Amino acid sequence: MIDHIPSLLIASQLLMATVAGLLLNLTPCVLPAIPIKVRTILREAGSQRSHRVLAALAFTAGTLAFFLTLGGLTAFLQWSWGTLFQSAVFVGILVALLVGFAVVTWLDLPIPIPSFAASAHGRRYSEAFLSGLLSAVLAAPCAGPFLGGVLAFAVTQPAPVTMGIFGSIGLGLSLPYAALILKPKWLSRLPKAGPWTLAIREVLALILLAAAVFFSASLVPKAVYPWLWWAWLALVLVWGLRRFVQGSGAVRVITATATGLALAVTVVFASLLGSGEDELVWQPYSAELLADTKARDTPYLLEFTADWCINCKVLERTVYKEPAVAEAVARAGMVPIQVDVTASDPEKDALLTATGGQALPFAAIFDADGTVVARFTGLFDTDSLVEAINRTENSQR
Repeated sequence: MIDHIPSLLIASQLLMATVAGLLLNLTPCVLPAIPIKVRTILREAGSQRSHRVLAALAFTAGTLAFFLTLGGLTAFLQWSWGTLFQSAVFVGILVALLVGFAVVTWLDLPIPIPSFAASAHGRRYSEAFLSGLLSAVLAAPCAGPFLGGVLAFAVTQPAPVTMGIFGSIGLGLSLPYAALILKPKWLSRLPKAGPWTLAIREVLALILLAAAVFFSASLVPKAVYPWLWWAWLALVLVWGLRRFVQGSGAVRVITATATGLALAVTVVFASLLGSGEDELVWQPYSAELLADTKARDTPYLLEFTADWCINCKVLERTVYKEPAVAEAVARAGMVPIQVDVTASDPEKDALLTATGGQALPFAAIFDADGTVVARFTGLFDTDSLVEAINRTENSQR
């Protein structure tokens, strides 16, 4: 069956998937994974070349293990990118792993390895493998929309092609870090180790804790979630005060920067959405609301979101909060409808697919006739959204 698919087309898609995986390192989802990757790189910096090669291969193998598994599930079970994160068990395990990595990073401990792995002389490279695996898991929520046409092509192909494309994504994602493990001299321009490296290590641990707080949104009551952010901020402030008083020079700069960013992050993620008079107020999706909107020939905006989607939260706290968006929606007489797919819901998942979405974040604008005016995947800017909304207003004249 594969023979009927042009080889050049497959090769081009594999190349695009590799490049997309490489560029995926620039998305917000990868931020929580950076401490894990940096830890692995620094631990291998003084090793023999043969050890670094095996560590780089182990890291890449961990990344590929996740993406090849996801590719197999997509090929044989028609899974979507968000299926894993719709499982409370999976998210719970992920949060526990993030907390565990935060603790071992803070204390600079080796990651505990099962006895069978240690007896097989795998202790040294098991941490690199686990780092690659967890890094891939954390990147997954941003990967779907970022890949666009590559993903759409993959799900229509035979299983070997689909898995090859998913494997290429994982390969591209791991390449920069595997290269740094192989060539740690590229980091030689950094100042020599000292008090500043301890401060950096503790900052990385705090970032991992922040990631655990973020992903816990679907596990805890909504009233509790903001308090987890404030508790994390309190921990950062106590740490920052201690480090600032005891440190000097670079340590104080690192501490002040980290504390300021932690305050900004907490204010953003712990705040309620749509609380301002000039901000967009979403209506929660229901089949009745959508049917009534269509029956009244009213234009509408559908936004698909989830608590585990970092890019969704970035958009909701930036683009959708802009007064210009609320004004454009009001002028067009548009109904803003938010579809929460944090947990698996066949009706909502089917609506996402029927609307033309492959993964989150995704939004679609419909005019009064029910025709799609524009679709938005991944991150986008305010001007693009407002311009699309204005097109529905003009079409009604």
